[in-house]
Amino acid sequence: MSADIDIRTEGRIGRITLTRPKALNALSYEMCLAIEQALDDWRDDDGVAMILIDAIGDRAFCAGGDIQQMYDTGTAGDYSYGRTFWRDEYRMNAKLFNFPKPVASLMQGFTMGGGVGVGCHGSHRVVGESSQIAMPECGVGLVPDVGGSLILARAPGRLGEYLGTTGGRMGPADAILAGFADYFVPQDHWPALTAELIETGDWTAIDRAAQPAPDGTLAQQRGEIDAHFAGETLGDIVRALTHSGTPFATAALKALARNAPLSMACTVEMIHRLRGSDSIDAALALEYRFTHRAMEQADFLEGIRAAIIDKDRTPKWRHADMLQVTAMDVSTILMPLGADELNLKETAQ
Repeated sequence: MSADIDIRTEGRIGRITLTRPKALNALSYEMCLAIEQALDDWRDDDGVAMILIDAIGDRAFCAGGDIQQMYDTGTAGDYSYGRTFWRDEYRMNAKLFNFPKPVASLMQGFTMGGGVGVGCHGSHRVVGESSQIAMPECGVGLVPDVGGSLILARAPGRLGEYLGTTGGRMGPADAILAGFADYFVPQDHWPALTAELIETGDWTAIDRAAQPAPDGTLAQQRGEIDAHFAGETLGDIVRALTHSGTPFATAALKALARNAPLSMACTVEMIHRLRGSDSIDAALALEYRFTHRAMEQADFLEGIRAAIIDKDRTPKWRHADMLQVTAMDVSTILMPLGADELNLKETAQ
């Protein structure tokens, strides 16, 4: 087992604890495989009534995927490592989504990107005072993935388009409203709740521990979000925001301007295709079409360079303007992969 994750049975539960606090519990390839193996082991184990996923450290449950090796291999012209990482990670995400027993997660601090794929597909998703959940992938030339596109597509109104393109952070109330979490439990109650779950395996203890979340911001912004993010394309959204000129619209345009135009355009299209769907398989397959091509045909390597490697925050995107992305650009990167299409029945090599 990876030293970055602690997987064990305690009392009546299977427990998965992320143990990389200095790296904000970023998810490595080895951690993905370890979680998948635990799910396989516990699926038919009558001694495990439920699963609890948590993390050590105050700053983050899991702030995303560990992408350094993806960058190193991708810039060397080797796209196979990243494609293998995403394929195997997505298979683990699907197993979490479809797990036949209750899966609870305690998500303090940052839960972003790959962390959403671990923490936000279970049946009992708990947030606390410090929780900040987001899908910021467009900022590094990707799209909301790890099944996050399905959560965005299920969000009320046009919250999915707004959160997916801007990468906006959600506090506890907003995360619950948008469908990324289910319960607010004050974080000083988490140790006692964990102890009860270990002893009893009774997931209804989470319902009893839940309290109303502190007020968020999305509920008050719903009117403008639904009005401005209802367009068929990214261009429609940008034009609506530009025409509006309200403080909200100005702030939203500023957020969009930081991100990769191709990624945002594809995110809008993906959410539209998935709206009304309950299929994690369909969402992951669509995401994989983008991520499979992300290094070679999109802005991923440049996004990582600007945000993580050089930290200059001045990426040179393939499209200089949000209005330049065409329908053909979107269709080309989301078209089927043929023999390379995602197969969730495959196993890690």
